[in-house]
Amino acid sequence: MSQFITRLLLLCLVAFGSASINAIAAEPQPPLEMIKQTADRLIAKLKADEAVIRKDPTRIYALVSDIVLPRFDFERMASWVLGKHWRTATPVQREKFVAEFRNLLVRTYATSLTDYTDRSITYAPVRADPGATEVTVHTAVEQPGAAAIPIDYSLALKNGEWKVYDVAIDGVSLVTNYRTSFSNEIRKSGLDKLIAKLAQRNQTNQPAAAVPAPAASAKPRSQAP
Repeated sequence: MSQFITRLLLLCLVAFGSASINAIAAEPQPPLEMIKQTADRLIAKLKADEAVIRKDPTRIYALVSDIVLPRFDFERMASWVLGKHWRTATPVQREKFVAEFRNLLVRTYATSLTDYTDRSITYAPVRADPGATEVTVHTAVEQPGAAAIPIDYSLALKNGEWKVYDVAIDGVSLVTNYRTSFSNEIRKSGLDKLIAKLAQRNQTNQPAAAVPAPAASAKPRSQAP
């Protein structure tokens, strides 16, 4: 996996966790407030479980699954990552790909998780029209002796909750990076082979598929594939 994807996903983990299970569907927790509160929850849990995780690193997988990933709209992300291949995929292929893509992110997040628990995070006010159903939350992760790294979360309302459908660092989209890599894999071997390859790597605890760094920055997508 490229250094870009590793860096992106690990920094996403620091800056984003899971929303409160008590959110009211009729009036969802504001995106910025949700991200702030749940990032604190995630970091606190990592610190509290540090000794346990040191003895059994696989415990991080459950932590990531429980706290981080429920706030992502994986079906939407998967459909954009596959692009035109999503439209031609069977329901079974779609279900399998979403499952393996989710597992891929779990293992990538967990790769070097504990190295990022002491970073400071800054948040910019969310600018959106009243009643907006899609917003972007701008954050930045401080780095000792270097410029802060901007991380932007694209969220949309789904069933009364805000869900992340893309994450970008310095304007470079997670969805776009995986879309390029997976498209190349599908052209060479087909969708079933890609799914099998992801499943094999997930089962052998490899963090993610090899994804090349982008040739140019790309903003998060805001339209259907």
